[in-house]
Amino acid sequence: MSKYRKLSHTIYECKHHLVFCPKYRYRILKDEVAEFCRQQIHHLVKWKEHLKILELNVLADHIYMKISIAPKYSVSGVMGYLKGKLAIRLFLRYESIGKRCWRRHLWSRWYCVSTVGLNEEEIRIYVRRLRRP
Repeated sequence: MSKYRKLSHTIYECKHHLVFCPKYRYRILKDEVAEFCRQQIHHLVKWKEHLKILELNVLADHIYMKISIAPKYSVSGVMGYLKGKLAIRLFLRYESIGKRCWRRHLWSRWYCVSTVGLNEEEIRIYVRRLRRP
C-alpha cells in the first residue's frame, strides 16, 4: 500500500512519462539554461499539490520526465502549466531565447505522454541515462 498516494476520496498511483521540446527542436536547453530549467521545473511542481517529479532529464532539445500526477489534474492541464510558466521564466531570464523564438512561442505544440505500468524501472533507467550533448 505504501506506493499508493491518497486524496480525500481516492487512493492512486498515476505515473506518466512526459516528453516535450522547444519549437523547431532548437537546441537551446544547454549548460546554464538546462540547469535553470531543471530548477524551475522542480520549483513549479512544488507549487502544485499532489504533483511529484520522479525523474527529470533536460537535454539540449528535449525535456524528459517521469512524474506522478493526482487524478484531480489532467495531464494536458499540467503540461500547459509547466510549459507556460517555464517559457515566461526563461524569456525573463534569457533575453536571447525570446529573440530567437518568433512571437515568443518557445515550446512545440505537441508533447508525448505515456502511462508507466509494469515497465516502470525501464523508463526510470531510460530517462536517467539519456546522454547530454
